Amino acid sequence: MADLSAREPCAGLGLPLTLGGCRLAALPVERITAIQPFPGKVAAVETVLRAQGLRFPAPGHSHEAGGARIVWAGRETAFLFGMAAPEGLSAHAALSDQSDGWAGLRLEGPDARAVLARLLPIDLRAGAFEPEACARAPLNHMQVLIRRAGEAAFDLFVYRSMAGTAVHELTDAMRAVAARQAAVR
Repeated sequence: MADLSAREPCAGLGLPLTLGGCRLAALPVERITAIQPFPGKVAAVETVLRAQGLRFPAPGHSHEAGGARIVWAGRETAFLFGMAAPEGLSAHAALSDQSDGWAGLRLEGPDARAVLARLLPIDLRAGAFEPEACARAPLNHMQVLIRRAGEAAFDLFVYRSMAGTAVHELTDAMRAVAARQAAVR
């Protein structure tokens, strides 16, 4: 008989892990709701979100208010993290619970950009990828939703089924950057 007990998305993956100037850790599991406004209903969605101190994000942006975050997640789609969808939102947007489908990781430290530069085809320099900026991009061969969470911190969300692969890819890149830094010193 299969063991169907619930586990965290990154359970058993050896996190947190520190190598060189980077630390990789699992983000706490939290509620994630996908919001996709119905045609012509973005303004109505904005009105409902504004009551929570949030707004529907423009492409590449995210916002935080009251312990909740809303992150652009693709064409006409945003992910609401950390709270239930506000009352009345379902009249203006398709909502779907994504909580169990994603694994969250945080990569932080002075070498975080160098590690991600080995895996992501986007410019993560401070002037190009400002705090709270986000993007969908391939992390080697899997899709990731990346959000700049601080000066040298990035939140990465991958499909839960790819959590082990993401940790493996990030760990390999962390080792390579740490080895290069050690060789330079």
